[in-house]
Amino acid sequence: MERTRAEVDATLQTAKLDAAELLPAAHCLRFGPAATGDVCLLELEPALCAQLRAGRSLVIRGDKDEQAVLCSEDKTYDLKVADTSNMLLFIPGCKIPEQLKMEETHCNIIHTEIFGFTNNYWELRRCRPKLKKLKKLLMENTYEGPDSEKEKDSSHLKYTTEDLLDQIQASEEEIMTQLRVLNACEIGGYWRILEFDYEMKLLNHITQLVDSESWSFSKVPLNTCLQELGPLEPEEMIEHCLKCYGKKYTEEDKICRATAQMLLQNAVKFNLAEFHEVWQQSVPEGMTTRPDQLKGLALVDRQSRPEIIFLLKAEDLPEGDQERFNSLFSLREKWTEEDIAPYIQDLCGEKLTIGALLTKYARSSMQNGVKVYNSRRPIS
Repeated sequence: MERTRAEVDATLQTAKLDAAELLPAAHCLRFGPAATGDVCLLELEPALCAQLRAGRSLVIRGDKDEQAVLCSEDKTYDLKVADTSNMLLFIPGCKIPEQLKMEETHCNIIHTEIFGFTNNYWELRRCRPKLKKLKKLLMENTYEGPDSEKEKDSSHLKYTTEDLLDQIQASEEEIMTQLRVLNACEIGGYWRILEFDYEMKLLNHITQLVDSESWSFSKVPLNTCLQELGPLEPEEMIEHCLKCYGKKYTEEDKICRATAQMLLQNAVKFNLAEFHEVWQQSVPEGMTTRPDQLKGLALVDRQSRPEIIFLLKAEDLPEGDQERFNSLFSLREKWTEEDIAPYIQDLCGEKLTIGALLTKYARSSMQNGVKVYNSRRPIS
């Protein structure tokens, strides 16, 4: 039954509302026969709305045991349900007051059918991409060279770009960026990480050639390098290694860093003074090793006598904020900001600084005139 104007006016009178203070048009709502509560609302920021209108897609990623995330082409968002005390109604074609004011209405009644309802909606919050799993998957089957026995066995797991997009909770751009960070390469359509010893073998071939030809490390001729080393290793592997370590202005730091990792991974702990001496002797002539090249790769224990250094890679630490700090404080009770910063830098977001992270997860104190940080909660 549709309401009449007289019934509407009577309802206003019962509610003690003055019709003169209201818009003349009245919406009379009723639930349609197909109305259902099995609907979802998703709150989007303007930029994401614009992407959808432009024909781009958003995708929800996550296994059954993972918290779902929503990904655009270049960003990742946590999906969380937000409850509301008001019932939210789906009313196609419903006109809001601003629209009604622009129309000439004379005490008319608009009969409107409700097609759906809900009392919650999905809220998006920008989050860091969950990329720890990416390295874990690729490390299941590292590439040891074309002649390795493992390459002859097709049973080992391999992952295409589509496989990674299906399993990693991150946007495509974030995944591709991380693949570059991991020095991964596409071999036969599958993404692979070079086994470290094989990578060092390739790098050693290159540095020896550069040294024997008296080339400058700032300008290595690609074609000549491929021709000379092609008989030893596949050209695509030589070129990949050059791209990983041969970026302008940074190739020296990356080579020095890789050499340090090679030395440290073969020793549990290394006398600091001896390490610096061996490290400098191990890099190509003309390169200079520096402590800042070890940030996020190695940690120095200055309390021991003599001082020692050991391998501690930031990429191997837990992905979650609290788990990361728990791991670090389990390793060392007190940290200076200089020491801990490389290991929490990747936890910083667009508005979160290292200082803010330390304030949230650590408490500060002075030790011998130096500010140090320890955990806010007991570490078992």
